[in-house]
Amino acid sequence: MAEKTYHVLGLMSGSSLDGLDISFCKYAVKSNAIAHWELLHADTLSFSEMWQSRLVHLPNQSALVYAKTHTYFGHYMGELVNQFLENLPSSLKQNFRLDFIASHGHTIFHYPDKRMTAQIGDGAALAAVTGYSVIADFRTQDIAIGGEGTPLAPAADKYLFEGYDFYLNLGGIANISCNVNGKMIAFDIGGANQVLNGLAHLVNQEYDDEGKLAAQGEIVNELLQEVNLNPYFSKKYPKSLDNQWVVNHLLKKYLEHPAPVKNRLRTAVEQLAQQTVNSVLQVIDNEGLTNKKYKMFATGGGVFNTFLMQRMQALFLEKIDLEMVIPKQEIIQFKEAILMGLLGVLRMENIPNCMASVTGAKRDTIGGAIYK
Repeated sequence: MAEKTYHVLGLMSGSSLDGLDISFCKYAVKSNAIAHWELLHADTLSFSEMWQSRLVHLPNQSALVYAKTHTYFGHYMGELVNQFLENLPSSLKQNFRLDFIASHGHTIFHYPDKRMTAQIGDGAALAAVTGYSVIADFRTQDIAIGGEGTPLAPAADKYLFEGYDFYLNLGGIANISCNVNGKMIAFDIGGANQVLNGLAHLVNQEYDDEGKLAAQGEIVNELLQEVNLNPYFSKKYPKSLDNQWVVNHLLKKYLEHPAPVKNRLRTAVEQLAQQTVNSVLQVIDNEGLTNKKYKMFATGGGVFNTFLMQRMQALFLEKIDLEMVIPKQEIIQFKEAILMGLLGVLRMENIPNCMASVTGAKRDTIGGAIYK
């Protein structure tokens, strides 16, 4: 079978609300697999304060406001994409080729138990503003047949980052993937940067740089116990979370507690580290894994929190022999955008991009609506 090549923009708007992550990648497909791929360029284009506010408050707005924002956000993303393309290095503008844009949108609601999820950012508007075909709406097909619709990351772990036992993504929400003899399983662990950044904002910081503030604090044991008692953490996988759940069930508890901010941050770091270790141990036990040593591929903005990573490594050492591998900075930052481009390629090749072994759906699905 001949090799087929795609040049794709992947767009990701995550729960941290810092901006739109855009990756420009080349993917080569052969025999229903990714033969090789290359990240050509990537950037994060910051959201305006107006759009940050809109996205934060949208879950509580009217149906009309929601519908309008869905359309307007699609146009806004199109403007950001055009800005990204204008600023490409001159070497990439020569013989420029772009086959399509693959967009995740921004999650506003995610209730798989009610068979619905909603990501705003109208694909038709995005296509109209940029002049390129768009693939969007990657989750709903899976949810329609009983799946969680997330995590989507195992597709990247399977096709782009082979060779590891576990894959940890520390974004606004932390999630874990595991390759069990070729079968991918994955689930959300809990709140990550969404909680840590929310606490940092109390002391006028965008984030806790390298976890320095948390490292100065002390664990608030009653707060740690209260958070860990949430039923989600003892629930068996497959399972998934959304931004509002993290705000209402985790961040709210941390924000309302009277302890000093550094102590609340220290507690949140410990809680996330504990639940990450517990999640890995749960997979090892449930799947009957017997490796003497494991390798974990770690990405997402939380990887830059040095103290958090130190606490995870220390807790892992108490339980199992696990090597945590941290890739190049561009992979850490843009893995999810790269993932979206991959999902679009799989959609174009009619290869499943949402796995039933991960989501609990009745079967694998090929998600993504195409706008030309």
